[in-house]
Amino acid sequence: MPRAQAFVAQLGQDSDVPVLKDPSPLGYRVFLAALPFGLMALVALVDLVTGPSLGFLPVLSIGPAIASVSRRPTLTALAGAIGLLLAFLLGFHDHSVGTHRGIISYVTIFGVTVTGVVASAVRQRQERELADVRAVAEVAQQVILRPVPKRTPPLEISVRYLSASARARIGGDLYEVVVTPHGVRFILGDVQGKGLAAVRTAAVVLGAFREAAFDEVDLAAIAARIEVSLKHQAAVEEFVTAVIGQAVVDEGSVAVLNCGHPPPLLVRAGSVTTIEDPDPGLPLGLTALAPSTRTTVTVPFSAGDQVLCYTDGVSEARDRSGTFYPLARTAELLGSDNQETALERLQSDVIRYAGRALDDDAALMLIRPERSAVPGDVSASRDLSLSHARDGEASRG
Repeated sequence: MPRAQAFVAQLGQDSDVPVLKDPSPLGYRVFLAALPFGLMALVALVDLVTGPSLGFLPVLSIGPAIASVSRRPTLTALAGAIGLLLAFLLGFHDHSVGTHRGIISYVTIFGVTVTGVVASAVRQRQERELADVRAVAEVAQQVILRPVPKRTPPLEISVRYLSASARARIGGDLYEVVVTPHGVRFILGDVQGKGLAAVRTAAVVLGAFREAAFDEVDLAAIAARIEVSLKHQAAVEEFVTAVIGQAVVDEGSVAVLNCGHPPPLLVRAGSVTTIEDPDPGLPLGLTALAPSTRTTVTVPFSAGDQVLCYTDGVSEARDRSGTFYPLARTAELLGSDNQETALERLQSDVIRYAGRALDDDAALMLIRPERSAVPGDVSASRDLSLSHARDGEASRG
């Protein structure tokens, strides 16, 4: 794994991508480091109090045994050396250095120490390899999930990604926003499964979407292009639920194509409604099972409206009684004028509602018209959007 380590280290220096570190609190790490020595001190004290009759000297091997579970080989060897030293000192005190009982105690501590050092070295190597694999996969995922454009006029779009676990940040949630001549197009989806296979499938979907978003006139054609890419590049058993959308502010509408995904929410005037297709269609990658025409739902979209897309990590978050997260409360949480603040409040509320780490990764995408935009500025915003689109086409070329 040296190449993987060098790759992750280089990315950590050259970019904002974080390199995996031990997330355990400092106090916990200090406790684990001190525990073997504290237990050996306790055993030594008990032996001094009770005398040699109970034969506590072999119990000193508990120090290197416990150290090998979580500490480096050097610390395990140090614990074993201190255990042997204590055993000799207690042997002199008990006059058992050359006795049969004393020799068995020393051999026991030495044997446990050697075994512990070997076990610690093997464990550390496996942990390092696993950390390298996770780091490379996470870096790949962060490269695939590029930050959404800071400006997508005349829209404001923000994204949040909630990891189910700080130690397992490799998931299959995906999102992208592209400014095209057809309007601002976006996708938010969830790949079946996790790990490297899910990241690979997400890369296939996003790559196909970024190309098709510029070329295709309607959303159904974009979905068809993604289907073709999945057929040729993704694993046979994998599929993707997704929402593909297009917002055209000067026409006052947002169109949504649902591919087996939880329906987006339309937040308007303090109330929440779902943008739901009676027949949402199968997930991407499964249409061969039941070929059908995908349909698009279009709803009015004007100043003050908001569209929230999310993955099932949010809708299926449960409290301790097993009740699902109430999506109706999002209207109040998204009332802030600052879009980042609104999503931060929603994210915190979901985590607080669950009362524990989420069972699944979750992605949130919030879309709203620019609050500073006025009707007279629409054409200028559209010109700027087209300029962004031309830049995107030039970069693809």
